[in-house]
Amino acid sequence: MDQPTVKQVWEWLDAVPDPEIPVISLVDLGIIRDVAWEEDTLTVTVTPTYSGCPATSIINLDIETALRDHGIKKVELKRQLSPAWTTDWLTDRGKARLEEYGIAPPQPAGGPERCPHCGSKNVQKVSQFGSTPCKAHWRCTDCLEPFDYFKCI
Repeated sequence: MDQPTVKQVWEWLDAVPDPEIPVISLVDLGIIRDVAWEEDTLTVTVTPTYSGCPATSIINLDIETALRDHGIKKVELKRQLSPAWTTDWLTDRGKARLEEYGIAPPQPAGGPERCPHCGSKNVQKVSQFGSTPCKAHWRCTDCLEPFDYFKCI
């Protein structure tokens, strides 16, 4: 088998869903920082969303499995903690997919601009804590639907 291009590997990784929010890929999430061949070993650099993220081991396993399923025999995963991951690394496509799924994407103002269900700007915070540590719980005062807001980090 010929060695796949780095571009091809990025495309494969773009198909690997985040285990906590499966509508976005690890590439959309911005945690895949680099892909490089070092002779016959593919090195993938990953920055977790935060150092204690419980999904990190699953993410690493999913990356390795996806690459091995495409015939990559030697994979090295590098964990890069600096610079720390930030929600600025989410792709625009990832933010749009979050909203389509019913999760308000991160906003610089520190709260959602609108309800991801009905689009109303009449929203209020219920709790700083949501279904995962990176989300807060909000609700719309127009459609009355609860939703998660992906916090700015």
